[in-house]
Amino acid sequence: MEFLGTTQTASYCGPKKACGFSALPPAVPAPEIQECYQPYYLPGYRYLNSWRPSLFYKISNAQTCMDEGAMCRSALRPPTILPALRSALFCRYSPHDWDRSNELQMRGAEASRLWASRLTGDSMRLMQDKDQLTRQMQEGTSRNLGQRLSDIGFWKSELGYELERLLNENRSLETVKRRLECVAKELYCPLQVALECLYHREKRIGIDLVHDNVEKNLIREVDLLKCCQEQMRKLAQRIDIQMRDNRDAQHALERDLEDKTSAQFIDEKCFNLRNTSDCISFFHGMEKVDGTISVPETWAKFSNDNIRHSQNMRANSIRLREEAENLFEALSDQMWKQFTHTNLAFSARISEVTDAKNKLQAQLAKTLQEIFQAENTIMLLERSIMAKECPLKVAQTRLECRTRRPNVELCRDIPQFKLVNEVFTIDDTLQTLKLRLQETKDTLQLLVMTKCRLEHELAIKANTLCIDKEKCMSMRKTFPCTPRLVGYT
Repeated sequence: MEFLGTTQTASYCGPKKACGFSALPPAVPAPEIQECYQPYYLPGYRYLNSWRPSLFYKISNAQTCMDEGAMCRSALRPPTILPALRSALFCRYSPHDWDRSNELQMRGAEASRLWASRLTGDSMRLMQDKDQLTRQMQEGTSRNLGQRLSDIGFWKSELGYELERLLNENRSLETVKRRLECVAKELYCPLQVALECLYHREKRIGIDLVHDNVEKNLIREVDLLKCCQEQMRKLAQRIDIQMRDNRDAQHALERDLEDKTSAQFIDEKCFNLRNTSDCISFFHGMEKVDGTISVPETWAKFSNDNIRHSQNMRANSIRLREEAENLFEALSDQMWKQFTHTNLAFSARISEVTDAKNKLQAQLAKTLQEIFQAENTIMLLERSIMAKECPLKVAQTRLECRTRRPNVELCRDIPQFKLVNEVFTIDDTLQTLKLRLQETKDTLQLLVMTKCRLEHELAIKANTLCIDKEKCMSMRKTFPCTPRLVGYT
């Protein structure tokens, strides 16, 4: 650019002179540049770099600075030309500069327009692509949510079906437990009866306190009833443990089903959300939060494990119920057989005791008859002995009188011989009769003792019959029926 209006030798174009001011004028502040494009942040993208055009306008607030040399010279002498003309002279351009500037402006405008057109086309294609991608992603997410809802519905149905079967099994197991308790109560009465029979039979006397078949069967019956009660108690404890495990499995199924229901409600709500829904909003940073604790494989495995655990608990419950049914049948059959054997042993023992009592009564009757005959014999012997005393007195008196015969008259004649013989014979007869009398009295004493023993034995047999027939058998007339022995009331 060349300056027009004056020559280079003009006075105002001379060399720059120092100003007469002691202090320089204050420096003009640097121009402040502001962007006329204010950035606009889209909602939800406040922390991202917003798009800005690469071309922007700048506004300068700086005032035109005055030339320092001119100021100094203007202070010394007046200007030779007007200030406006001076400014115009120094700001003149050549036509070439003007044409070049216009061409540059045209080219810049054309480039800006082409760039803006290209950017607009790219922006439209980008918006279309992103809109399509967003729709596809939203549709894919909706499909995934629908598939997820189908999976949740499937596992909910499986969990609900398994939970219902587990609840039914728990009710069946509870019924078996109540049956066990009923059987245990029903066995209490027969056990008390058997123990009472043993206690009563301990009151037998003497030789009848025998360890017979009845006592053996009673002991066997008591042991069987106690064994049944112990087995049922242990089975009831196992059922309690199994019911506790079933409740744990039930709690796991219910909790899983409740979680599935909540997740289904949430996913249905998410599935039904649309771009026009009222309840949608921005939640910044949620895509960066990962609060998941499972993957689809572990999620499905969790429900599958709960179902398998419940199935195992149901299988254990079914085995326990079958074991309980078999125990009911086996124990009821054994108890009935043992009850029948004990009653048969009682009947046989009562028959034996009755037969022995009848025989003892027959022996007692015979003994009494013998005692009566012995007493009659003793009485006859005593009479016979008394009857022999007078003849003996007569014979001895005769002998005594004949001893007073004088001198040679004391002859051992035939009467003397007969009298002596008669005395010896009568005396021997008396000794024989007295010996027989003593023997008869001894026999009577033995018969009396036998009678006492027989009467004592009869009392023992009567006591035994009273215990076995009246006390024991009267208590054993009834026994729990088979339905009660298997737990049905």
